[in-house]
Amino acid sequence: MDFGSTFFYKYRRFIKALKIYLILAGPGIIVMLADNDAGGITTYAVTGAKFGYGLIWFLLLLLPVAYIVQEMTVRLGAVTKRGHAEAIFDAFGSFWGWFSFLDLALVNWLTLITEFIGMTAALSIFHIPPVITIILVSIIMMLMVLQGRYWTWEKIAILFAALNLIYIPAAFLVHPSVGEVLSVGLVPHFPGGFNGTLFFFLMANIGTTIAPWMIFFQQSAVVDKGMREKDIPWGQMDTLIGSAFTVIVAIFVVVVTGTVLFGSEIESAAQAASIMMGINPWLGTFIAIGLFDAGFLGAICISLASSWAFGEVFGWAHSLNLKIREAPWFYACYLFALVTAGIVVLLPNAPLVLITLFVQVIAVTLLPAALVFLILLLNNEEIMGKYKNTTLQNIMGSAIVIGIIILSTLYGITTLFPNLLV
Repeated sequence: MDFGSTFFYKYRRFIKALKIYLILAGPGIIVMLADNDAGGITTYAVTGAKFGYGLIWFLLLLLPVAYIVQEMTVRLGAVTKRGHAEAIFDAFGSFWGWFSFLDLALVNWLTLITEFIGMTAALSIFHIPPVITIILVSIIMMLMVLQGRYWTWEKIAILFAALNLIYIPAAFLVHPSVGEVLSVGLVPHFPGGFNGTLFFFLMANIGTTIAPWMIFFQQSAVVDKGMREKDIPWGQMDTLIGSAFTVIVAIFVVVVTGTVLFGSEIESAAQAASIMMGINPWLGTFIAIGLFDAGFLGAICISLASSWAFGEVFGWAHSLNLKIREAPWFYACYLFALVTAGIVVLLPNAPLVLITLFVQVIAVTLLPAALVFLILLLNNEEIMGKYKNTTLQNIMGSAIVIGIIILSTLYGITTLFPNLLV
């Protein structure tokens, strides 16, 4: 076989593989980029302003952590054909099932409120009233799910996920020193010493990378998409690519604020965008658009994760492939979450800061349990068969679980008692 024939053969194989991937891609990329939600973007923005490029190395460490956790949901969903809430009920009984479900429902609703906070703050920079933002966003989100096909919803969601990459060109607008980014950002160290403030930011960045709703969302998305055991390798690739993108976006947000606002005291990404508007209108616009998109992407995934979980637990029809008359309670839960979360944001003197803090504490409570359930399910040979965890996967997964339990517990303590490690 000559060189031309070999090249053509490999090219055809590549195009075929690419087409298969594009068909099966979606849940991994969407869930990982939605992980960079409004709260996540704020965390990265404040991290860059506080520590410059000093914690980029830590963000890189979170890439394999995110992949290892979310990859397990791909296998579990493809093999069991069940969402995570249903899988927990079946494997561990009603007590642990209700414990997991109720925690998820509460933290998802509170997190949804923070997404609306981010979206309204972002568009307020363009002088759009919060009530208009909430009404328009809710209408768009309802139209996305009411069209009656999971595949259509997924493609629209991927478009919004792609917009999450707007922080990459934003970084080029600030002309960072590549040498400084590499020399400072890639060398592990603790800027300012290991103290309560630094510890808080480390835990906050972990919390924005692994969240309980992500486990529930991706497994249910795999099921609703109709992925089978033979599709698992493609789902794993999708999750790996998504994990890489989520860390890349996080790093570029840190680079932007670390270059422009290093040493400044900011409290949110919206505040950072407002300041940057006065420095470079294009830069401020990019940051504001990115924040709105982050909140929107997080909102469509979190609200859907809750609706899927409600359907699984109560036995309701729960698929985006069903029309509203075929799954009325599924869509009713979705609408109820949007309306109530939006109303809270519009309430005069609503304790939005307290809600954000409460979300963090509740998430700390739920995350270790969700990870333990996930590991146990993946080790159940009766459920998983040949797709159960290998010894190496168990070692890595258990190390993550133990580390998260220790760190998230300390995070919760320092959140409630911020001066403990000072």
